[in-house]
Amino acid sequence: MAVTVDIQQPYSGLVPSAQSIQLWINLALRDVAEDCEISIRVVGESESADLNSTYRGKGGATNVLSFPFNAEVELKPRLLGDLVICAPLVEREAIAQAKIVEHHWAHMIIHGCLHLLGYDHAKNEQAEEMEALEIDILELLEISDPYQEQGAEL
Repeated sequence: MAVTVDIQQPYSGLVPSAQSIQLWINLALRDVAEDCEISIRVVGESESADLNSTYRGKGGATNVLSFPFNAEVELKPRLLGDLVICAPLVEREAIAQAKIVEHHWAHMIIHGCLHLLGYDHAKNEQAEEMEALEIDILELLEISDPYQEQGAEL
């Protein structure tokens, strides 16, 4: 299986390398059997807030938005959809949560990819399944459980 990633970056700040993003996506999609494509758009808070309002009816920016693509016919390669990452918010969240910024980026990319595969966290049972997958994938990267309370390891 090969994953083609199209990265759009209208945001001018620092973001992880394309190689890191590709690695995180490959790990998140490791159980997808067929070749697929995904687009990632790295944006600032204004664009994130506009998209969040338009598509989710919620005010303000959000860390990651997922837009799954559901084709009515089978496409080769499979088009999974689009992720929109709000770079300044991801960075602020990482700092506020005392996490390594690149680790939080990995989590947000993996989280978004799982949404594109149909995982959700609207109900407790779904959230537990999705979070367990995220934790397993992040563990492969030697990134600690992002849901663990800060200081709980002490």
